[in-house]
Amino acid sequence: MANPEQEEQIEEQFITEDDVLAEVPDDGDQLMDEDEENEGEDIVGELVPGSSRSAEDNSLQAFTNHHSSVFSVAVHPTQPLAVSGGEDDLGYIWDITDGEVIVKLSGHTDSVVCVGWSFDGQIVSTGGMDGKIRLWRRVGQESYRTWEFLTELQGPDEVMFLKWHPKGNVLLAGSNDTTLWLWQLPSGNTMQVFAGHTGPVQCGAFTPDGKRIVSACGDGTLILWDPRSPSPVFKLTAEDARFDLDGITSLGINSSSTLAVVGGAAGGVRVVSLTKGEIVSALGGHTEGESIEAVEFIDLTGTVSGPGIVATGATDGKICLWDLSTMRLRSTLEHSDAVTTLLAVPAPNNHLLVSGSADKTLRTWDARTGALIKEHKGHQGPVLGASLGLDGSVIVSAGDDGVSLVFTTELEED
Repeated sequence: MANPEQEEQIEEQFITEDDVLAEVPDDGDQLMDEDEENEGEDIVGELVPGSSRSAEDNSLQAFTNHHSSVFSVAVHPTQPLAVSGGEDDLGYIWDITDGEVIVKLSGHTDSVVCVGWSFDGQIVSTGGMDGKIRLWRRVGQESYRTWEFLTELQGPDEVMFLKWHPKGNVLLAGSNDTTLWLWQLPSGNTMQVFAGHTGPVQCGAFTPDGKRIVSACGDGTLILWDPRSPSPVFKLTAEDARFDLDGITSLGINSSSTLAVVGGAAGGVRVVSLTKGEIVSALGGHTEGESIEAVEFIDLTGTVSGPGIVATGATDGKICLWDLSTMRLRSTLEHSDAVTTLLAVPAPNNHLLVSGSADKTLRTWDARTGALIKEHKGHQGPVLGASLGLDGSVIVSAGDDGVSLVFTTELEED
């Protein structure tokens, strides 16, 4: 958990005690004690391929405890641990080196659709279609093997997404009921409830500098928020014909927090200036009527300067790479079915892009050339999500087949 100095730093960024609305009570869940052997310090080189799966399976490890679709997965910021959530109303913290369950995360009464770690990996969150957001925190400093229930947050009628602040223990959630919620942890205090959308708030994120929030809804509205204020900084809506995307389905924000790229249900892509609150460009490389499911910025230079490269993935199976300095299509990559997730690998391999698809595969691409580096196989159904771990060296997937698989991002050296 954050120490008092860290919490004070977060408050200085965008919150005061006057902004806190309510205290969320602890419901009395008890400490979860798990086996404290194996400190979780293993490295990717110790991952061992599973022997019971198909010959086409090039994964290193499988996690098979979910009883139905795995909707979401996230790898710990520093440790070889993942958290996954599924249609079986459960979440798990598990070891990606051997598939061992560390903690079973129960308490939801409907599908767990989003999971995540706080910026320092001390708190884990699960969000469900039941509207509950449940949080656990690490116990002690000796290992990452013991976790305790922290609190349950309520407010959304159905959680659409969860995003942690990049620098502190602040959690953002989008709701099916058009609202956006902000809490401070570990207290569970409600910091803000944002009302301004007219449809389900399907996507949203903190800007990388942590100073603003961008959210978008199924009715096609994009809003920039100051976390300290319930009033929008600016709002773009489908009433502007240039911004009519038939509902916004995905968004990404560049590393300098100056541009957002949003994708729509009808295949449109718009570039928005967050500093001016206006549409900069329309990008038209995807098939009309095919939903944009993922947007990911790729920082080829390793710096925050310049507009950079953005990747968009859609149900047409295409990944379009755009040069935002010219607003031109750089290259087109393809899966044989819908693209469901995109992940930019961090430096020093920041030229790599990972994609997941309904065609049952994940792929690693060289974003500079568009070349396919590696195809990751093993799923028997669509890949619904994925997360990078251990400095981008491994990929952990979430499958509609009820399995999470672990892969190495690049080809292994001989």
